[in-house]
Amino acid sequence: MSLNSSHTPDGHGVLIYNGERILLYTTNVKLKFEKYNVPAFKSTKSGALYLTSHRIIFMNESKKDEFKSFAMPFHSVRDVKLEQPLLTPNYLKGWVTPMPGGNFEGCPEWRLSFPKGGCIEFGEALLRAADMASRARPFAAPPAYAPANMQQQSATTYYAAPPTYYLVQGSYQGFQAPTNVFPERPPAQNVYVYDMPPPYPGIGQTNPYPAGQFQPVGTVTYQNIAAYPMQPQQPGQQPYPTNQPQQPGQYPYPTNQPQLPGQYPYPTNQPPQPGFSVGQGAAPNPAGLPAYQQIQQQSSSQPPAYNAYQEAPPLPSKNGPL
Repeated sequence: MSLNSSHTPDGHGVLIYNGERILLYTTNVKLKFEKYNVPAFKSTKSGALYLTSHRIIFMNESKKDEFKSFAMPFHSVRDVKLEQPLLTPNYLKGWVTPMPGGNFEGCPEWRLSFPKGGCIEFGEALLRAADMASRARPFAAPPAYAPANMQQQSATTYYAAPPTYYLVQGSYQGFQAPTNVFPERPPAQNVYVYDMPPPYPGIGQTNPYPAGQFQPVGTVTYQNIAAYPMQPQQPGQQPYPTNQPQQPGQYPYPTNQPQLPGQYPYPTNQPPQPGFSVGQGAAPNPAGLPAYQQIQQQSSSQPPAYNAYQEAPPLPSKNGPL
């Protein structure tokens, strides 16, 4: 997830990626964070909530608050649960993992409440969308293809949204948003797009628009526009070993191979190990035969021929041994 990377400089417009679709929109939503002592995350936030084909975006209605927008990609959402207290409205809760350049650290716990209703329906839609996104493309897979001229443009430029930025019926590649519960439509003048496709998986296949079809509106100066996510090293995971001893019978690693970008280097400090045909521990070979002929020679001994007239040993006597 990321903080303050999904809004225009004036704080009024929401920024989505090229090929990302808005499936659901609602206002008067409350967002609160628990067990996270960061000044920007304190106090309950009120604003609008977007469910897109790739994430959920919260836009704070307060323009004076330093907390202006908050995005949670589907792959970063964990342990979503519906709480139904007796005296207060229903709410959704869960926690999220941070993204590189997300403007914060740690894994805060969040709560979303819907004073106008629809908490259960939104929670079901969120879980269904996250499941479909995980099936479409796993986390850390390469981003969707974008033309070279699109990739060369400035990532901080944003454009007017295309006509298909919002799906009125909420139906998208097998996903159906509960638009009957959330009939509101995002204002067209408040939706803008980046020129690059989403850097994380979404529902189905992402189809970005070709470059040159957008009308530039302005630029943003954020330094945290999400890029291709890198898998962090898991707790307890050991780095790739580079000085592994050579095993018996193993061919040595090549030492004059050019290293490709992102490729682990070949281990070069390999002491010779005893083996069948490698090093000083090789088996005796006075005839100087190749290894495969030695194996054939050692396994070429045949059992004696069968003799049908071979004399059998005498049977034991009833009175004991003879």
